[in-house]
Amino acid sequence: MTDTPEIPDETPPKKSKMPLILGVVFALVGGGGGFFAAQSGILGGGEPAEESAEAPEPPLDPNIAEIAFVPLDPLIVSLGPQAQNKHLRFKAQLEVPIQYQADVQGILPRITDVLNSYLRALRPMDIEKPDALIRLRAQMLRRIQIVTGTGRVRDLLVMEFVLN
Repeated sequence: MTDTPEIPDETPPKKSKMPLILGVVFALVGGGGGFFAAQSGILGGGEPAEESAEAPEPPLDPNIAEIAFVPLDPLIVSLGPQAQNKHLRFKAQLEVPIQYQADVQGILPRITDVLNSYLRALRPMDIEKPDALIRLRAQMLRRIQIVTGTGRVRDLLVMEFVLN
């Protein structure tokens, strides 16, 4: 017979996954109950959702009735051979005080000329940058304000700026 003692196979018994499953279920139920209590106002955190949805809208700016929008003719500008895109399609409106609306409409050809000249002079990399629209809008507004005179154009609203 052999002198070596037999080693019994000692594998520890597997632990139950029941506590983990119960913990997840209780966490979900508790989270859902807490959400419901907060939304319905039971916890005193605020008004119920139905009442807060009926909050009055803030009053409109009283100067809103004193402005007019003057649409500009759409512009299509070729960008040159080095550009990834071949054309820029640009459409905008001018925000003007209502008393200057007729004056600004009378000089729309000059405004279109200034915008066309400015956009045509840009390099392709100036237009293709992610933040280009903000800078270009400010530059175009300043040029329009110079052409129209001080105080006649309040803002330039870009309606379409498409590279294709």
